[in-house]
Amino acid sequence: MTRSDDKPHALGPFRSVAFRLLWTTGLVANVCTWMSDVSAAWMMSSLTTAPLWVSLVQTASTFPVLLLGLPSGALADSLDRKTYLLFTQIWGAGTASLLSAAAYLGWMTPPVLLALVFANGIGLAMRMPVLAAALPEVVPRAQLPAAMALSAVSVNASRILGPVLAGLLISSAGSATVFLLNAILSIIAAWLASRWRRQAAKNHHGRERMLNAMRSGLQYVAQSSQLKGILWRLGIFFHCATALMCMLPLVARQLKDGGAGAYTLLIASMGAGAIASAQWLPRLRERYSRDSLVLRGAAVQAAAMMAMAVTERVWLAMPAMFIAGAAWITVGNTLTLASHQCLPDWVRARGLSISQMTVMGASAMGAAVWGQVAAWTSIPLSLASAAALAFIAIALASRIWPDVDTAEDLTPKRVSPMPELEKPPIIGHVMVTIEYRIDVSRTSEFRALMLSEGRSSRLRHGAISWELLHDLHEPGRFVEMIVDPSWNDHLRRLDRITNSDAALRDRRRSFHIAEEEPRIRHSLMESTVKGNRSRM
Repeated sequence: MTRSDDKPHALGPFRSVAFRLLWTTGLVANVCTWMSDVSAAWMMSSLTTAPLWVSLVQTASTFPVLLLGLPSGALADSLDRKTYLLFTQIWGAGTASLLSAAAYLGWMTPPVLLALVFANGIGLAMRMPVLAAALPEVVPRAQLPAAMALSAVSVNASRILGPVLAGLLISSAGSATVFLLNAILSIIAAWLASRWRRQAAKNHHGRERMLNAMRSGLQYVAQSSQLKGILWRLGIFFHCATALMCMLPLVARQLKDGGAGAYTLLIASMGAGAIASAQWLPRLRERYSRDSLVLRGAAVQAAAMMAMAVTERVWLAMPAMFIAGAAWITVGNTLTLASHQCLPDWVRARGLSISQMTVMGASAMGAAVWGQVAAWTSIPLSLASAAALAFIAIALASRIWPDVDTAEDLTPKRVSPMPELEKPPIIGHVMVTIEYRIDVSRTSEFRALMLSEGRSSRLRHGAISWELLHDLHEPGRFVEMIVDPSWNDHLRRLDRITNSDAALRDRRRSFHIAEEEPRIRHSLMESTVKGNRSRM
């Protein structure tokens, strides 16, 4: 019987004190991000009118996520997430203080502004994976879609609050004051994060080494066809959609009643559309498949960008931005939820960081590309080209990489006792061999299963290599060979088995015809022991 607390409800996650703290921390941090982006973009448009320089503000803000997203995700999976989140907010306060000081002292130039915006983006790169990965910790699994929707509301409420506050302060006190307020708000967010009473799961195998954690995160994504399809869609959509955001300051200046106030209204309209779409998403998900919803969202986004390319009045641009915001969050939230559903907890922050790297990397590249197109041609032509490409490319992606709208059961499951050694090796790769006896008439069927799903499963959990050996003298004898980086990593891999993996194990073993279980052996690869030292 399902507990009442676990029943899906739009506001159910707010019953959790930890979720309320994280939600508020995220809201404050996102308000700071939007205030900083708006203020930096407006300041750059005051320092220079060159489209490339203005569009590079978006690139400088998002590119750190591409560079540092995976290391940040690995740290968020390895370190205490509360401490790590607290550090990210302190970093944000420091970079906002530097931006404010440079603006007040008159030291700001286009290169200095880009450098400080890049430093601020490092904080964003560190914060995004840990906040995203914390959601499943603080709400029941059934409430995860509702928690993500509320997080989307937080993000998009900040789209309104941040630009409105920034616009008011820019008009009355200047951009330097915006950066100063950001520093104060970042300190408040750090205080909120410090109040999270996190119950960290006990790690029996020690902290995973950084490079190994990054490798296993990349490997998990590389072996998941579902995740790769999601990443392609995210990259295509945001590469094109970012053209509207990166050139919006110049679009606002060119409107017949434009300026700083118009820019603020357009950003706020986009945020309002994003918040409104959160109310429609549950019904849309019931009506359309995931791929169909993404394709429709891309079509609506393209139409809104086309409208922004030709409109000359703020009162016409505002509804177009409202529609763009609704389409933006529909596509983004749909694909992000799909990413969550494809990731077990042990690799969640790394997987989500790769997803965010894809979004931010595509956005950074798109900002530079479409800014340069605008410099060569015109802003309206650049927007129209990006809009057309967005819809065409998403349609092609849907045809080339069809979406599978099903989720694996990623609930952890122990399928056998952990192997124990009297003196476990400290260093050196560990080879695991599993011997199967197969009916000769079914060897082709067994081989097909092992080379596709069997191989992918082992590598997704962290093995560094996998092979299937077929005995030339005994056609019914197969040996599966798995290599792990160390004994601890071998135990860690066994801890990552899920219900779906257990079902695959049962399918593998259904081919085994011997009375005894498949023989499993563990060997230390002596050639990998550095300096041939003792493994004691």
